[in-house]
Amino acid sequence: MSDRAKMIVILGVTSAMARALADEFAKAGHPVILAARDDEETAFIAADIRTRCEVNAIPMHFEAQAFEDHESFVNSCIESGEGTIGGVVLCYGFMDEQPKAQSDFDIARRTFDVNLTSAISVLEKFAAHFEARGEGFIAAISSVAGDRGRQSNYIYGASKAGLSAYLEGLRNRLYHRGVHVTTIKPGFVDTKMTFGLPGLFLVATPQQAAKAMYKAIVTRKNTAYVPWFWRYIMLIIRHVPDWQFKKMKL
Repeated sequence: MSDRAKMIVILGVTSAMARALADEFAKAGHPVILAARDDEETAFIAADIRTRCEVNAIPMHFEAQAFEDHESFVNSCIESGEGTIGGVVLCYGFMDEQPKAQSDFDIARRTFDVNLTSAISVLEKFAAHFEARGEGFIAAISSVAGDRGRQSNYIYGASKAGLSAYLEGLRNRLYHRGVHVTTIKPGFVDTKMTFGLPGLFLVATPQQAAKAMYKAIVTRKNTAYVPWFWRYIMLIIRHVPDWQFKKMKL
């Protein structure tokens, strides 16, 4: 079976970027498994893709923090894909206001449980499947916020830094088994998560971000900043000396 016909799993498909990315894979001829916790919205997105792109789109329920259900979820994906799953893209995440995360440990814990712990839980199960087959890909949305701790979002940034480190190690492990891992680091994208945040600049649309993400995945990039110029913005930020950086209000 050609790579074009292999099924792609999109986790967190109800986010704007994930939905646009699902469109990119479907337009390229890939059937898709679309997973999220909002069953009604997920079913609507699947029906829309089936109609417009004329590929199979299967809606499935997925709860990031229901760790005990992840194994059965992955097995259901494998069964639904009839052994032809080509890859998985993790698109969900959680971010609350930094002051709330500082003062409410439940929010801080949820930030890590959703952004890091759940990613490890579900992606390790997909990794074992792809490793046994000797093919496939894993991609996940991290963030430029994980490149350096900033006072405005250091708890969210720490969870994304952990995710980036995890993906780097997973890439190193799976490279030797023919499985590729791509880390995607978006800058500011016009989504519900960023709506109303102060200080946003160079904001990309979800469609622009999805096209760049799709290209990074199919060309087997290791790490992709989305849009591309964020690589250089973060290069500058990472190289500000600590003695100066701690004085800045970022």
